[in-house]
Amino acid sequence: MIKTAWIGLGAMGHPMAGYLSQHKNIELCVYNRTKEKSEAWLEKNQGTLALSAKQAADGAEFVFSCIGNDDDLVEVTSGTEGAFHSMAPGGVFVDHSTTSANIAKTQAELAKTKGLCFLDAPVTGGEKGAVNGTLSIMVGGDAQALKRVQSLIETYAKAVRHMGGSGTGQQTKMVNQIAIAGIVQGLAEALNFAKQAGLNIEEVLQVISKGAAQSWQMENSGLTMAQGEFNHGFAVDWMRKDLGICIEEAKRQDAQLPITTIVETYLKELQEMEAGRLDITSLIKRLENS
Repeated sequence: MIKTAWIGLGAMGHPMAGYLSQHKNIELCVYNRTKEKSEAWLEKNQGTLALSAKQAADGAEFVFSCIGNDDDLVEVTSGTEGAFHSMAPGGVFVDHSTTSANIAKTQAELAKTKGLCFLDAPVTGGEKGAVNGTLSIMVGGDAQALKRVQSLIETYAKAVRHMGGSGTGQQTKMVNQIAIAGIVQGLAEALNFAKQAGLNIEEVLQVISKGAAQSWQMENSGLTMAQGEFNHGFAVDWMRKDLGICIEEAKRQDAQLPITTIVETYLKELQEMEAGRLDITSLIKRLENS
């Protein structure tokens, strides 16, 4: 049995860890800052509960995390009760969070000094992809370390791709978020226009989704966006955090992000409207309220 640990049991981490727990060759220990989430996970899945990241990772060959931001990552890796202090020699830490590329590089360097490997492996596919085990994962870091752990990752992912050295997984996720920001804003504007014109939204979506305007967002969120249902996807709070990371990285790369920068301000407006926990398709709300 391969000793493994999972850190972070939120909307994404909960189902991902559930799929991993079904792998026949692992012994899984889970940790979440809110103990009740770990207990709820254990009601439906096989594993054990830890009270810290360090305890969860004790002697583990593979440790996975899916948490919030750069500070959270540092806390669960190299903080006082972090996993780096207790993992098995040669162990691999796989981080599925969306963070800055810089922190991914820093943690990879630190892990190396401790005889460990760190992979930045953010995901795309949303909560639906996590629940269905169909996520796509972009990985930065040592290719050989990825080969060691890939069969475990594939329990909850349909696609896993090595992108290059440390930080490239996070940079690829930034490309993903930049693209999504523009697509969702464009879809919001299009649907708001259709509503103002008095068109039948369902019929509009049926016809344009078969042509050049088609997108994953249109197929999965177009109708619920038009109907004002905003509890199906990625939260405004998290997307604004991600776009902030993209904007900072773009400055370092001397890359222009005019649309992304505008959408980030729109997400700030939604937060000020107390819509931060709604999904990002709520971008249509600020158009309807203008």
